[in-house]
Amino acid sequence: MQDEISAAVRFLIRLIEKSENFNHDQLEEFEACLSKLLLERFQDHWFPEQPCKGQGYRCIRLNERDPRDAILEQAAIACGLKYEDFKLPLEFTLWVDPNEVCCR
Repeated sequence: MQDEISAAVRFLIRLIEKSENFNHDQLEEFEACLSKLLLERFQDHWFPEQPCKGQGYRCIRLNERDPRDAILEQAAIACGLKYEDFKLPLEFTLWVDPNEVCCR
């Protein structure tokens, strides 16, 4: 689970870096906080023998109806960052599954 979370968080950090609104230390703190939150969130929803089970729970989703993801916002607040400064895509889905992390 740790490898998949690390891959997902690194991907998100690369997206956020493009906004150029945060320095290296801020991004490192956000990365650590988000990793911890995702590890806690996925703990009881991780099934390596059935990777699709719990997939919706492990999804980070942004769209017109829900422009903010709660766990990203929680990590931002914990680090004193403004979520809107992330400049994330308007439509975005990131699945974190056993042995696979993918984005649409």
